[in-house]
Amino acid sequence: MGKFNSFEEINSWQKSRLFNKRIYEITDNCSFKKDFDLVRQIRRASISISSNIAEGFERNTDKEFVYFLYVAKASAGEVRSHLYLALDLEYISKLEFDELYFSVTEVSKLLSGFIKYLENSRKN
Repeated sequence: MGKFNSFEEINSWQKSRLFNKRIYEITDNCSFKKDFDLVRQIRRASISISSNIAEGFERNTDKEFVYFLYVAKASAGEVRSHLYLALDLEYISKLEFDELYFSVTEVSKLLSGFIKYLENSRKN
């Protein structure tokens, strides 16, 4: 479980929490919010990132935690895919896309590093 007392201490959770807020702000703009299905999908995928980090942490075993971190990482990939569609449909600007893409990619990289750390610590 690393050296954390709660999931709130985990950097990838903290960053995904901020990312969730930004997704909600962006999807609340006039052109985007008309597409109920895409708004729902991108919000759910975004929330899935932080939720799976939290749920995995609370399982209290590194093996289960790693599994949930992989699920969170997969959700980050889903969000990236939705961002491309939002850009293509002109729901978001290129600047907004770049900001969101950078943020979710950063979370994904943090998750990869954390997974690697936990998997290596399980082997030792």
